[in-house]
Amino acid sequence: MAVAAPVGTAEGAGEGSGGMWRAATAGVIAAFVGFASSFAVVLEGLTKVGASHAQAASGLMALSLAMGVCAILLSLRSRLPISIAWSTPGGALLAGSAIPHGGFPVAVGAFMVTGVLIVVSGLWRPLGRWVSAIPAPLANAMLAGILLPLCLAPAQAVRSDPAIGLAVVLTWAVVGSVRKVYAVPAAVVVAVVLIATTTHITTAELGPMWPHPVGVVPHFTVAAVIGIALPLYVVTMASQNIPGIAVLGANGYHPEPGPLFGWTGAFSLLSAPFGGHAVNLAAITAALCAGDEAGPDRSRRYRAAVTAGGVYILLGLAAGAAVALVNAAPPHIIEAVAGLALLGALAGSLTAAMADPGQREAAVVTVVVTVSGVTFFGVSGAFWGLLAGGALYAVRHWQSRRAPDTAPARRIAQGGKVPEPDRS
Repeated sequence: MAVAAPVGTAEGAGEGSGGMWRAATAGVIAAFVGFASSFAVVLEGLTKVGASHAQAASGLMALSLAMGVCAILLSLRSRLPISIAWSTPGGALLAGSAIPHGGFPVAVGAFMVTGVLIVVSGLWRPLGRWVSAIPAPLANAMLAGILLPLCLAPAQAVRSDPAIGLAVVLTWAVVGSVRKVYAVPAAVVVAVVLIATTTHITTAELGPMWPHPVGVVPHFTVAAVIGIALPLYVVTMASQNIPGIAVLGANGYHPEPGPLFGWTGAFSLLSAPFGGHAVNLAAITAALCAGDEAGPDRSRRYRAAVTAGGVYILLGLAAGAAVALVNAAPPHIIEAVAGLALLGALAGSLTAAMADPGQREAAVVTVVVTVSGVTFFGVSGAFWGLLAGGALYAVRHWQSRRAPDTAPARRIAQGGKVPEPDRS
């Protein structure tokens, strides 16, 4: 895998036990923040497309192991801080979906198609360029439409269980005002403590710390490929892989994107038969491993990503307990944590979708159709939202290109005069 060397101090310069400790600490924090901030989103998504409790635990474990092993492998090979995460926007997409006809095996088949598409994006550059060519306002609008229903959960939690709901939301708000990156993990800790102290959970319900992998024989349908696989691929590439490369570049690291995409697609394929939907380059947590928090020597910050990978593997072994805790929680509490985790992503996607006034109408159509949840031929609203917004975007773009040619004729028809050309 060809990579460009990071700009920074010479190998070993300024390095010592303090640098090693900072890298390890940054890795642990990155893994905990990444897991705690979005595991509820992933579990909600897997459950909504038909996974049983055992299958959801298996999927969470498979994703955690894939993230961990992939991060360790890529970081050690490249000596760059390559952070890996599961597709949080993809989990949100699944959480807004319905159980496909044929159940979870059909969803697993769609996960495998997504993995293949990510691999192909790494091997065949035109596909990656096509994804990048999707107008950014439409891609962000589709993501906003996917996230919006989930972001309503905190308000619903306060209504259904005011004591726990308010405690979780207030913790998120207070901690976020001090250090934003710790807001959701702090809310998770408070939710776990309150659930554990107000709900009776037996040791048997928690299950083994090492969850049993549950293999699922995939089943492939055209509706699932169009309604699940393609939107999952688009949001994973547009919202995770491409921003992940940008975060690395902003910190002075410039790896070749293709091999990284290919490897994350391969690990997505490996996790799919056990319930994992997709893994990809990290964006937010990548900044923790690639930034100054990971130590002064840029050439050694890869150890933060390696540490994060090891912690993800350990967290994956507790997936059974995480699922049991989610199942024991009062209604809307875990969804509230997921909604709080996604508020920042919703704000960013809405801002980007509405930034260009000329494309705002198409973006609004994309959001509205996606949020509506309409399904045709078994295909979910995310695809139809992107299609409807894309159609309007194409019409408006065509009209804007014709406008300069038809303007003089329109003024003549209205009794006006065509201005003389400037001959100076």
